[in-house]
Amino acid sequence: MVPTYNEAENIGEIIPSILSNLPNSFIVVVDDNSNDGTFEIVEGIRKVDGRVHIVRRQRKLGYASAVITGLIYAISMGAEFIGHMDADFSHDPKSLPDLFKELEKGADIVIGSRYIPGGRFESSIRRKILSVTANFLVRKLLSLPIKDCTSGFRFYRKDAIEKLPLRELKVKGNSFLFLCTAFAFWNNLKISEVPIFFVERKRGRSKLSHREVIEAFLCLIKIFIWKKTGRWLGASLLGQEGKDIGRPTH
Repeated sequence: MVPTYNEAENIGEIIPSILSNLPNSFIVVVDDNSNDGTFEIVEGIRKVDGRVHIVRRQRKLGYASAVITGLIYAISMGAEFIGHMDADFSHDPKSLPDLFKELEKGADIVIGSRYIPGGRFESSIRRKILSVTANFLVRKLLSLPIKDCTSGFRFYRKDAIEKLPLRELKVKGNSFLFLCTAFAFWNNLKISEVPIFFVERKRGRSKLSHREVIEAFLCLIKIFIWKKTGRWLGASLLGQEGKDIGRPTH
């Protein structure tokens, strides 16, 4: 599945590239009411290729919600293996077969990783600093062995998705990614990482805002305190204040 908001410059190329690398797959695009023609481009492709589906939402609801919507939609269509990636070619569709092969070997979740041997990260200094710092803090504060906890290039088994508290997560941005990583690890799911080459988008505007960076930092602090004490700092990020959804006891 591919979440989109104003990706008209990329979506018409990323869809055929995905399908050429995984021809037996189908694509779900979740569009947050783009105003640049993204929906119309996908709709045009959908009319001639039955492997393409689109869910159009009435307003911009955020990255986390879009991914969750796409995953749930795919499961409702009978999918057993589900992945998600960005629409802007920062995730290379040529890496899709490598991620999928790892899933076939028995992993519950496969993460396209910039930070294991063979992985590369070509981006601005600001983006690199944000990513490296975020991953360092997530790994240390949440005691996770995963090198790239914030990668948005992933595959899941359906059973693994159903063990994650997706509907309970009350976040909008990319903090969704490290939350899913943490809950997967805490629920003893098998997580594998495959090296990828991440390159910053060449066309269109980045959707990573200062607000999302702040949300992610506050989310991490709240989860850290919850992990240690079982108590929340401020408003809850999880339904029922995190009860019965996998908080570690260590």
